[in-house]
Formats: sequence, C-alpha cells, structure tokens
Amino acid sequence: MQISEQSQIDNYYEALLNRDSSFVGIFYVGVKTTSVFCIATCRARKPKKENVIFYSEVKDALDNGFRPCKICHPTEHALPMPADIQEAIHMVELNPKEKVSDQQLRDAGISPEKLRRWFKAHYGITFQNYQRMYRINEAFLELKSGKKATHTAFDSGYESLSGFGYTYKKLMGKAPSQSSAGQRILISRLESPLGPMFVCATEKGVCLLEFVDRKMLETEFKDLQRLLQARIIHGENAHIKQAKKEMGEYFAGKRKDFSFKIDSPGTEFQQSVWKQLIDLPYGQTFTYQELAEKMGRPSGTRAVASANGNNRIAIVIPCHRIIGKDGKLRGYGGGLPRKQWLLDHEKKYM
Repeated sequence: MQISEQSQIDNYYEALLNRDSSFVGIFYVGVKTTSVFCIATCRARKPKKENVIFYSEVKDALDNGFRPCKICHPTEHALPMPADIQEAIHMVELNPKEKVSDQQLRDAGISPEKLRRWFKAHYGITFQNYQRMYRINEAFLELKSGKKATHTAFDSGYESLSGFGYTYKKLMGKAPSQSSAGQRILISRLESPLGPMFVCATEKGVCLLEFVDRKMLETEFKDLQRLLQARIIHGENAHIKQAKKEMGEYFAGKRKDFSFKIDSPGTEFQQSVWKQLIDLPYGQTFTYQELAEKMGRPSGTRAVASANGNNRIAIVIPCHRIIGKDGKLRGYGGGLPRKQWLLDHEKKYM
C-alpha cells in the first residue's frame, strides 16, 4: 500500500535521513528520479522529499515499477536469506565436524566470495569462524557425554590436541577437561518481516530473542554470559529450531501463543512480571498500572515497568502490548515503529 498520510510521510522521511534502523521492514521508499527503492538505513545519497514515495510492502514498490537498490538490497531484508546462503549453512549443519572447503562450495554452485561477504555483513564473523563454532559445539556435547578429549579432537578434524585445546578454550572460555560441568549458549539468526533477529538458547530453553539492531543487545549478551556462566557461540539446538518455526507461524498470522521452553535468568519479581506478560491476551493492550494491579501490586507500577524493560525475549514475552496511561506508545527496545507494527499485526489476525 502507498503511504498517503502526510504526518506518516514526514515521519518516514525523517527516519530515512537519520538512517533509523528501527524502521527496517516498516516502510520501503521509492525514488522517482532513479526508479530504485530502498530501506530506511540505505547509505546512498538522500533524495529530496518531493522525489520519494513510501510503501508498506516490498511487493507494492516492485508492482509500481521500482527496482531494488544495489546498495541496501531491500529485498534481502524483506525476504528469507538467499537460497545459496541457506544451502551453505545446511552443508555445515549436515556434517558439523567436517570443514566445508571453497571447492565444495563451488561444486554446489555457491560463490565463496559472496558467502564471506554475506556472513561478515549479517553475522559479523567469517564463514570459517561460523563453521569452527559448530565443530566446537559438537565437541562440547561429546565431552559432556564422557568422550575423551583426544578422540574428540581428532574426530572434529583437528590434527593436534593442542590446536583443539586452544580453539576450544578461546571459544568456550574453559579447557576441554572442564566441560563436563559447564554449559554453552547457542545463538542463531532468525529472519522476520521487521528485520533479522537473534535467538539464543541453553539446554533448558530460549534465553534471548531480540532484533539485531537493539541498542542494548551487547549489554544483554554480557549479562546472559555472566548470569548463566557460559559463552555464546553460533549453533542450533531443538529449542532454537522450535522457536524459529513458531515465530514464522506468528508472523504469518497462524500462531497466537508459543510453546517452546524459556530459560531467561532474572529475579523472582522479574520472573513473576514476565509470566504475567505472557498471560496477556493476543491483540489487546494494557497499561503498566493495569499490569501491576493484575499482580496485586497497584502501587508497584514503576517496579513493574523496570522488570518489563529487562525482558530479553521480544514478542513471546509480549511487552509490546504495554502502552502508556494516555493510550500512546511508550518505549520499546526494538523501536516504536516495530511496536506499532506488532500491535497492528495482532489486531489484523485476532
């Protein structure tokens, strides 16, 4: 749909000028002088206001004759990751102990150069490092089950025990001999209509689900590692796979409740607030005061708001359903445009 309301156009144009990442997935801007369309964070020179048209969906921009910008690649932000990237990740998941070589990638029709650029841009690490984390994750599981470090090292493709030990300690923060009593936090990328998200999980359940551009994300990572006494490494387990499936169903309007397990550390009071949030009905909004009253703490609005702000699991623990006493949107870690999108989405599928 083309955006026609002037106040919304003004708001979106301001976001375009500021390259505001919280508007990724909220609008797509067509530039009449070049016939290209972009996302909010595009680095290209900004067009004049009279030369732009805003759309709410990628399809709208394409249907009106605009082609994707080669700088910000708007279709990659709106659609799942490219098929060749998915295939490369599948090759790693299929045989996590084996290193996927450049020649194997080429034989599968995948450009190693494109793969490296994509991983650096979207994960902040190289594809080789990504593979290494998967191998160490498999090694962790074997060591925890009682397998000897020497056997694990050679089975994981390492030519020496010292090389395996060095890499393991660098990624896991402890020597292989100390793994029987430890745990790790796995992290994976989840695609969404509002931009990519990170999902983290322990052996007990999902401990983080946030948009990758959340300002406090680095702090949340540090807090998680401190509270759980574990390192974050790339990988997947059953909890992450289930979370991805259910989140896809939510964004498609086919799911209103979530069933995957949650393992989010917090105080007893924070846990009680998060449980109350989970019980809030889909598609409805509430104030901090109403939430405090539901908990039997009518004078605890400020404490409830603080616990709400410390929630690390977006959407599933639905802090986006909390609004101000005056009915207006208030702070949201993923940005107010995303909060509005989520509320509109839920009203649409109630």
